[in-house]
Amino acid sequence: MPSQTAPTACLALADGTIFYGQGFGAAGEAVAELVFNTAMTGYQEIMTDPSYASQIVTFTFPHIGNTGVTPEDDETGIPVAAGMVVKWDPTEPSNWRATSDLQDWMAAKGRIGIGGLDTRRLTRAIRRQGAPHVALSHDPEGRFDIEALVAKARTWPGLVGLDLARDVSCTQSYRWDELRWAWPGGYSRREGSGLKVVAIDYGAKRNILRCLASAGCEVTVLPATATAEEVLAHAPEGVFLSNGPGDPAATGTYAVPMIQAVLERGLPLFGICLGHQMLALALGAKTVKMGHGHHGANHPVKEVATGKVEITSMNHGFTVDAQTLPEGVVETHVSLFDGTNCGIAVRGKPVFSVQHHPEASPGPQDSFYLFERFAEAMRSRRAA
Repeated sequence: MPSQTAPTACLALADGTIFYGQGFGAAGEAVAELVFNTAMTGYQEIMTDPSYASQIVTFTFPHIGNTGVTPEDDETGIPVAAGMVVKWDPTEPSNWRATSDLQDWMAAKGRIGIGGLDTRRLTRAIRRQGAPHVALSHDPEGRFDIEALVAKARTWPGLVGLDLARDVSCTQSYRWDELRWAWPGGYSRREGSGLKVVAIDYGAKRNILRCLASAGCEVTVLPATATAEEVLAHAPEGVFLSNGPGDPAATGTYAVPMIQAVLERGLPLFGICLGHQMLALALGAKTVKMGHGHHGANHPVKEVATGKVEITSMNHGFTVDAQTLPEGVVETHVSLFDGTNCGIAVRGKPVFSVQHHPEASPGPQDSFYLFERFAEAMRSRRAA
């Protein structure tokens, strides 16, 4: 048996760099892309965000685990991120909403964690070299085949060309009526009729659906592969395109024709994250892979028309190439970190999308007005 100080987990990068630490959560191996997230809160929402499929998340904030976990904060039924990297071993929970601690939750959900790493060094490496392919192993006995782990990291194909939206999407349609969390009652249900919205699930976060419902929408969720005929059969007053993982160009092979057909009907359309990228592709723009992407809850974004700066939540490894936007499509938001595109709109039409996450889960609520803008576009069309 290894001593208490012997490593029980190991992170192997494709370039051969090895990090040892203490494992927690499930035992086993995971091979994925490694990214870092700068959010100071919301580790549970991050781990259950479908946009993190096939990614392992390094948290730059060291106090992970301190608020425990609660089913209320899951963004989907099971964790989607492949693993977690933290500086210190997860702390004991100290929060009145907690129903379990992080380590037990990770084990129950089959996700691997490693603590005790120099996350500053790891983050600097990601920033310099781009998001690496890695293999993460947790063995309570401390037995690691380093050569095999490095080989798995090197041969993993990566996210370029990979359609993951189909894997994390729902398989059949459903209705959504849960509203945003509010003190003291928590979650409640919307009642009565509302603006009829079809939401396309490329990996939709629950809080996005709650925000739509809270903005007055009667939401029907359809799978990522829904056709235009299936969407329009619900007679929507607006169409929403959700967040999701993977290469947008790969998902676009089936999503773009549907979106283009919906655009021809003149319906209000709103997209977030992957949905933003899907809309851009449908309009004729292109997307590109970023070096290390944007992952955090403190990203400044400027609205071009007003100059207003919003602090936003971000999670994406691909971006819309603003240089490829066609005539009639305008850039509405830009990142103040690197100038990359964070929003587009079709001139003169109720069609817009953003790269950041206005549902603020986790993160600031500066951008919630976008849901209200979408709702107002539908009301205006209804009144016309």
